[in-house]
Amino acid sequence: MAKEFQVTYDCADPGAQAVFWAEALGYRVQPPPEGFPDWAAALTAWGVPPEHHDDRAAITDPDGKGPRVYFQKVPEGKTAKNRLHLDVRAAPGLTGDKRMATLEEESTRLEGLGAKRLYRLEPNGVDEGIIVMTDPEGNEFCLD
Repeated sequence: MAKEFQVTYDCADPGAQAVFWAEALGYRVQPPPEGFPDWAAALTAWGVPPEHHDDRAAITDPDGKGPRVYFQKVPEGKTAKNRLHLDVRAAPGLTGDKRMATLEEESTRLEGLGAKRLYRLEPNGVDEGIIVMTDPEGNEFCLD
């Protein structure tokens, strides 16, 4: 039987990362637990000091199909290339010029949200072509 999993990112600003990735993936920032108007109220009620209210954040698939993505604050910055990255499926099933035009469009949208474009790999007969980018904190991901 398959196991449920979540993807966890170490980062400097969990709230900002959650907002970026929610927009990038079509997810939503996880709402506070029932009975609380917002996360600040929930965290305060649980005794979490205000200076730690942004130590973590999460996003969820509104359709409940994709994994939860969790962001946790860490003191150290990113120092090397990711060993694991997300491939954001922005053009599934598309090929050739239509695929690359769709990836370009999504790249532009994500740059407007704070992502940085690194490079584009052209279709080569084996691979369909991708655009490699980083999120606002420098974590690599591919538009596929």
